Amino acid sequence: MWFVNQLEGESSAYTIDFTLRLIGNLNVKALEQAFAEIVQRHEVLRTHFEIKNNQPVQVIDPNMTIALPVVDLQNLPDPWKQVEHLATAEACKPFDLANGPVLRVKMWQVATDEHILLFAIHHIAADGWSMGILIGELSAYYRAFSTGSSVELPKLPIQYADFAVWQRQWFTNQVLERQLNYWKQHLTGAPPLLELPTDRPRPAIQTFRGGTEQLQLDALLTQQLKKLSQESRSTLFMTLLAGFVVLMSRYSGQTDLVVGSPIANRNRTEIEGLIGFFVNSLALRFDLSQEPTFEGLLAQVRQVTQNAYDHQDLPFEMLVEELQLERNLDRNPLTQVVFALQNAPTSPWDLPDVKVEGMPSGLDSVRLDLEVYLWDAPEGLGGFCSYNRDLFDAATITRMMQHFKTLLAAIVDNPHQPVSLLPLLIEQERHQLLVEWNDTQVDYPQNQCIHQLFESQVERTPDAVAVVFENQQFTYHELNCRANQLAQYLRSVGVGADVLVGLCVERSLLMAIGLLAILKAGGAYVPLDPEYPTERLSFMLEDAQVWVLLTQQHLSDKLPKNQANTVFLDEIWSKIAQNSQENFSNGVTASQSSECDLH
Repeated sequence: MWFVNQLEGESSAYTIDFTLRLIGNLNVKALEQAFAEIVQRHEVLRTHFEIKNNQPVQVIDPNMTIALPVVDLQNLPDPWKQVEHLATAEACKPFDLANGPVLRVKMWQVATDEHILLFAIHHIAADGWSMGILIGELSAYYRAFSTGSSVELPKLPIQYADFAVWQRQWFTNQVLERQLNYWKQHLTGAPPLLELPTDRPRPAIQTFRGGTEQLQLDALLTQQLKKLSQESRSTLFMTLLAGFVVLMSRYSGQTDLVVGSPIANRNRTEIEGLIGFFVNSLALRFDLSQEPTFEGLLAQVRQVTQNAYDHQDLPFEMLVEELQLERNLDRNPLTQVVFALQNAPTSPWDLPDVKVEGMPSGLDSVRLDLEVYLWDAPEGLGGFCSYNRDLFDAATITRMMQHFKTLLAAIVDNPHQPVSLLPLLIEQERHQLLVEWNDTQVDYPQNQCIHQLFESQVERTPDAVAVVFENQQFTYHELNCRANQLAQYLRSVGVGADVLVGLCVERSLLMAIGLLAILKAGGAYVPLDPEYPTERLSFMLEDAQVWVLLTQQHLSDKLPKNQANTVFLDEIWSKIAQNSQENFSNGVTASQSSECDLH
């Protein structure tokens, strides 16, 4: 966190904030005392970070106090509008890690019995698990101070600084080598970027401008996902993660991809009750190149996650350094998307005589391209997707989350299906693609052939581009001229009504010329795929009694040697042009024929 702050500068991207509506007989003094006690109980909340001897160090303030200022907005004509603006500005204010504090609290009074409370903590001092601890302890202290009772919280055996020292000592050469070896083996050669299709180009420097899209799965689908997890000896998180990996692979087109997932990293009893930054990011790499079924992918996800849990202690930033990944200001290293199923213990707000309601956060920041967080509830799995607004529109993320739900429903319906065939589209999109956008019926003149309709288009738009192949293209006029030239040559060798002409050329502009020329000459077009076996091509030529075969010289080895009237288009084009110039009056119908450039 400190390094990122130095690299990217001060921002609100790593701020954890709560905005609460407190309704009732609030004891402001008791709340202020409760915050003060928590700050004294947890050293990390009164820690700032200085540079000494060119190294960052934790500096703990032994006597830091915390004030809870209350701004009275009751006399304003629209206090709610004011408080919304003020709370957003306060939440977005960056922290000064070098001087502290890392915790801010502010309160606004909008009515006699109504207050708005904001408290914000920099991520360097707390994580998601810490919020449950803070809420539980704040409620306990407030109850004690507001009622005059006592509170007995279990004594903290260590502080965060103790953990930091222990972690460095524990990472001996042997432990560090074992963890590093695993992650290096797992991630060497991994793609540096998950290339999701974005609505806008990636900016040169991240701005962390975030948006949020809610996600809700109904109780039935949630129960089906849990049942599938049990039957496959997997956790619910593994099943959901596997579904998310399929979604990311289908969106990006990548079969080798890395997805980040946070882990609480509180695997020792001494740190379970500490506020602090313990969470670690796991970089999980998956391989879908062998077209696995969902069951097969889930087995891979189970193995990858279990291995990652066995090596979860290596800090993510140390891994990035050891892999010597290039730092780019336009994206995060190694992982740009995160998926998590939240299971950290939570505590309800319990303030006597005060009703507590959560309010939308004033922050609009996001740390990565895409972050999806889910949690289990009686009504089903719920959560949200945070996304970078510099890259994605809200409608794109809404559609992506709908596809995720469709995908999960298809997974529980048929987990044996290859992941590449699992449906993504909702019914409305399927109807749009298959019916609405496929409604291409057009009324054409019944007394004209295809080549005559083409000639009419030549008259309307002669200079418009008609056909493109790689770096070559023809306008309608150019294509028509060349087709006329070839058609005249075909007429000179006997092509007319009821005469079958084979066309065996690779995909190219010659294919378009040849098809039109055959029709203009009055013949019938017989398509011959040069990828077919020679025996198959011989049978087709003999069975159709093809009179003339149009092809290319380099395909001659694939064609029967006894085929009469074989024309190699890439060799005799100059002869065709000359012949058409000399015999242009042989009756071929062609728009703008007198204007054709035969060379």
